[in-house]
Amino acid sequence: ETKHGGSKNGKKEGLSGSSFFTWFMVIALLGVWTSVAVVWFELVDYEEVLAKAKDFRYNLSEVLQGKLGIYDADGDGDFDVEDAKVLLGKYKYRRNNLYNLVGTFMFGTFLLTGKESLKKLREKQESKKEENEEEKKKTRKGKDATDRKDKKAVDTNKLKKDSDKAKRDRGKEKGLDKNVKSKETTKKSASEKDEKETKKIGLKERSVPAQPASPESEETVQPAEELYVESGKTFPKKKKKPKLLNKFDKTIKAELDAAEKLRKKGKVEEALRVFEALVNQYPQSPRARYGKAQSEDDLAEKMRSNEMLQQAINTYDEVVSLPNVPSDLIKLSLKRKADRQQFLGRMRGSLVTLQKLVQLFPSETSFKNDLGVGYLLIGDNSNAKKVYEEVLSLAPNDGFAKVHYGFILKAENKIAESIPYLQEGLESGDPGTDDGRFYFHLGDALQRMGDKEAYKWYELGYQRGHFASVWQRSLYNVKGLKAQPWWTARETGYTELVKSLEKNWKLIRDEGLAVMDKKRSLFLPEDENLREKGDWSQFTLWQQGRKNENACKSVPKTCALLERFPEATGCRRGQIKYSIMHPGTHVWPHTGPTNCRLRMHLGLVIPKEGCRIRCAQETRDWEEGKVLIFDDSFEHEVWQDAGSYRLIFIVDVWHPELTAQQRRTLPAI
Repeated sequence: ETKHGGSKNGKKEGLSGSSFFTWFMVIALLGVWTSVAVVWFELVDYEEVLAKAKDFRYNLSEVLQGKLGIYDADGDGDFDVEDAKVLLGKYKYRRNNLYNLVGTFMFGTFLLTGKESLKKLREKQESKKEENEEEKKKTRKGKDATDRKDKKAVDTNKLKKDSDKAKRDRGKEKGLDKNVKSKETTKKSASEKDEKETKKIGLKERSVPAQPASPESEETVQPAEELYVESGKTFPKKKKKPKLLNKFDKTIKAELDAAEKLRKKGKVEEALRVFEALVNQYPQSPRARYGKAQSEDDLAEKMRSNEMLQQAINTYDEVVSLPNVPSDLIKLSLKRKADRQQFLGRMRGSLVTLQKLVQLFPSETSFKNDLGVGYLLIGDNSNAKKVYEEVLSLAPNDGFAKVHYGFILKAENKIAESIPYLQEGLESGDPGTDDGRFYFHLGDALQRMGDKEAYKWYELGYQRGHFASVWQRSLYNVKGLKAQPWWTARETGYTELVKSLEKNWKLIRDEGLAVMDKKRSLFLPEDENLREKGDWSQFTLWQQGRKNENACKSVPKTCALLERFPEATGCRRGQIKYSIMHPGTHVWPHTGPTNCRLRMHLGLVIPKEGCRIRCAQETRDWEEGKVLIFDDSFEHEVWQDAGSYRLIFIVDVWHPELTAQQRRTLPAI
């Protein structure tokens, strides 16, 4: 018995040693094998458990956000870290209570309690220095606390592989401050993403544009609106989220959000019904009425209905007339109203709306810039010029104002003065400046001053997608059309028209000369500011596809001849006209407005020498009775250095690759 180290009597000392250890190992092994069996035979659907944990987390977050909505302090419609900061700054004496409130809802009271106890312990260690024995005790306590914290950190790392629920329950041992900071960073990055997406919104589309999805980010800030001026210098403003809710609207925020959610999902009709019901129930709610206007705007796009769009314009106007409307909501409503009025061609109505915006917000240079564009759209360059001079006096570095001011100066033929404004405006890179028109006019101004830098800007405009090429710089284009400077009759497909013109060239010439011989000449001077010098006049028979009946009475046979060719008389982006140019005339290098047409020149009276035309890099001469065909969207230039006048007949035709549908629907130029 002694040899085997035990006793048949079964003493208790033996059981408390090896037997206890044996049973412990058996139970442990059973646990391990049970876990293996659960996993191996898939007795538990872990993916379902994790999914439920995530759902619980999201549902809890929504519930808590709803409860915390009453603490919305900055007017953005929800509770976030920024609201907590506002509240903490406003009610300093309630700082601890508010921290506890936020902590209890978002992370659990036990985390705060642990943090506060550790903080008090550290403060006690730093502030009190008593006897050596007590300091050693405190040091040991601090060490023990650190060990426990490190141990918890290790446990947290292990638990990272568990479900999201497990992480929320057990993985928050690193302190409240870090969690709050993380939450704030997440909120900030999301906000910055929204602002970047907002800037992608464009202006003045040729079809009814869809409304931006989010009302908070809708066309909120033009470049100058993000700037403030001090001592003649412009500085960037800190971007702010627009506040669209007044005190009353905050009380019905849940209903407004539900309706807006429908609109964002594209359920426009349903959203409109809900917003209409809200307007009927809460007629004093600006946000409900604004949502109604947005829904009508969206529905107008969907239905392609101008009538519905007018209804949206009226509703935007109603928003502004309500009491207690947040200023950001007034800005959005009036700005959108002006834009939609411009789309419908109601330029003067839009101008009145923009004037109201400037009156209400005189410090907002962006609205002044928009007002300047409004004046330009009705051809009132004088008032537009005054507006941009005012903007530049407030914000001398405003690129948008500079390019438009330079554009106006060039239209006044102040070529040298226009160049620095156009150039500096483009170099600023401000939104609204990267426009093909400004590259076009800057290059043209430099060319007229004999500056070869012009082609640098043309090249840059081409690289940025504004021009089809350095030479082809038209701005109203259909993509994919064949592009070459010079064409033959066979390439155009209009051989019958060319044959008819060349066969009847003397008839056309004689009727033109008869008009010239009359005492009251019907030829009018060229009025597009294309001449450097000389005398150049034109007599137009068709313009934008419309026949000039009075003009055709003077040349009836010529007009009758052309009636058979709809590719010419129906070309709403062209003209049919006589052109006379006297000796000593030079026409600046220029391009036509569109690539949708080709231009035919029939020689009628051509001096033997001194008259020539360059298109792109090739120069040609006219011949009497012969037709030249070129694409005037390419740069071209004319010299008349002969001793007598030159008379030609110009016929514009549709580009042969345009479809019948395109020829019917393209807007006139």
